[in-house]
Amino acid sequence: MTIARAYRSHQVQGAGPLGLVLLTYDALIQNLNLARDAAIGADYAAQADYSMQAVSALLELISSLDHEVGGSISPSLGSLYTYMYRRLMEGQTSNTVDALSEVIALAETLREGWQNLSDQQQVVSQRQFAGAVA
Repeated sequence: MTIARAYRSHQVQGAGPLGLVLLTYDALIQNLNLARDAAIGADYAAQADYSMQAVSALLELISSLDHEVGGSISPSLGSLYTYMYRRLMEGQTSNTVDALSEVIALAETLREGWQNLSDQQQVVSQRQFAGAVA
């Protein structure tokens, strides 16, 4: 096992549900950027490989949606993920970076929202802990 793989495994094992969502977004964004770079360099085989890894991350996000607990946000996210998937496939077939760039922007915006939620939860947890200790 490489050091990077061991570190990633440790991250996944130590992450809660929200942390896993953030790690999945990180993988999605990284693979989308690599796919876009490959498309720019006309390396279509690499673009296809990175795009498929991005699709795997998107499918993971889709499968992690909890429609019973998620309220109205869950179907909205599902629709957005489906749209991102379609655009990713369109980009793959057209060999242009426009669709990839659009999906990257969407993924980065969504990740930022999840990060803000994580930050808010940490603040609440710290306050609760401080109140319990005092």
